[in-house]
Amino acid sequence: MTEALTIEQPEEFPSEHAEFLIRGPAGAIECAVDLPEPDVELPATVILCHPHPLHGGTMRNKVVTIMERSMRELGLRTVRFNFRGVGESEGEHDDGYGETDDLFAVAEWVRRTRKEDDLWLGGFSFGSYVALRAALNLHIGQLISIAPPVERYPFDSLHHPECPWLVIQGDEDEVVNIDAVRHWVHSLKPPPELVVMKEADHFFHRRLMDLRGLLKNGVRDQLPGSSGGADLP
Repeated sequence: MTEALTIEQPEEFPSEHAEFLIRGPAGAIECAVDLPEPDVELPATVILCHPHPLHGGTMRNKVVTIMERSMRELGLRTVRFNFRGVGESEGEHDDGYGETDDLFAVAEWVRRTRKEDDLWLGGFSFGSYVALRAALNLHIGQLISIAPPVERYPFDSLHHPECPWLVIQGDEDEVVNIDAVRHWVHSLKPPPELVVMKEADHFFHRRLMDLRGLLKNGVRDQLPGSSGGADLP
């Protein structure tokens, strides 16, 4: 008989890096929290969604971790988590439907522990589909979609959420067709901001630091209290 996992479910948002389990609709959800330096801290928290669980995707994916780093450097608290069936998260893969419920559970915990923060969502590949599905039912300040697999999931059935939206796509992506992404972006009203990174494949090999810069510059105007300004490093 499998031993049940211990659910920590912190009642307060951690004050330093922490990894723990919260309750989700399919059982435990494994989470990791990181905090910005105090001198850049802003009243905002971003939840990041990882790529496809059946193809090795986890919250420790390199693209997800560079998203986490870039958002934390901007002053946001960051929350990564493993979808059901990944790592210590319980349950089985559910093709984006149950994973959206997992994200709702994480968002509910963030909203309870950081009541005054703006909530942002970001996702890479499969995670971008889950994040968009959730964004349509959550009041968020920014959505970030990296390499959205628009030909593999019903993105066309989802409309533009009521928030600023940044889409980043590599022009040498061997998994996601850039022309399909362009067509999908331009079909939305209003279209999200699309940034195409040259010479970048699906996992942004050798381009992660460039992706970091695109992310930071792409969302800087949406930061709480921001009025724009010089490009960020």
